[in-house]
Amino acid sequence: MRVYSIPVGPLQANAYLLVGEGGRGVIVDPGGEPERILAEVQRVGLSPEAILLTHAHFDHVGAVGPLVEALGIPVYLHPADLPLYQNASQAAGRWGLWVPNPPEPTEPLYEGQHLDFGLGLEVLFLPGHAPGHVGFYKPGHLVSGDVLFRGGIGRYDLPGADPKALFSSLQKLLQLPPDTVVYPGHGPPTTLGEERAHNPYLG
Repeated sequence: MRVYSIPVGPLQANAYLLVGEGGRGVIVDPGGEPERILAEVQRVGLSPEAILLTHAHFDHVGAVGPLVEALGIPVYLHPADLPLYQNASQAAGRWGLWVPNPPEPTEPLYEGQHLDFGLGLEVLFLPGHAPGHVGFYKPGHLVSGDVLFRGGIGRYDLPGADPKALFSSLQKLLQLPPDTVVYPGHGPPTTLGEERAHNPYLG
């Protein structure tokens, strides 16, 4: 699996292109700048089959509408994040920003779900930063969304957040192999071993 990161929007959220055999794959968390994302899709030879969302905060869903219009692909979201998703435009407005209302999600995500798309991903339910937060795992790779960052963790003071659930989710991630590369929702990649050793929130 090839992983391409595209930091987008005013909050520089990482959109990811996950590319498997034969160019099959998905777009994860397209938070903005759909033209840039589409150009990168073409550059890397991806034939996207779905949009996967780790969670529905506005900085991770801002380009969903334009990409669905351009590509005609389904959107996968955990049902517990549907209220955040449906209010993404209003949430952006509270920050003085604008995102278009995303279309209704097509398919639900849930713990232990297996997604093919030429990638062989497993869905991990990782609530805390958002009620329906998930990660996408393939041995050696984890798209962590905003649960875990290099040297930090996701905020747990936002509407719908739950600090106890977030720390349970972090402990769940630490059961994965330490050489797992983590692709976070913001900032550079890291590994679970690196975070176990140096992340002040995981000590």
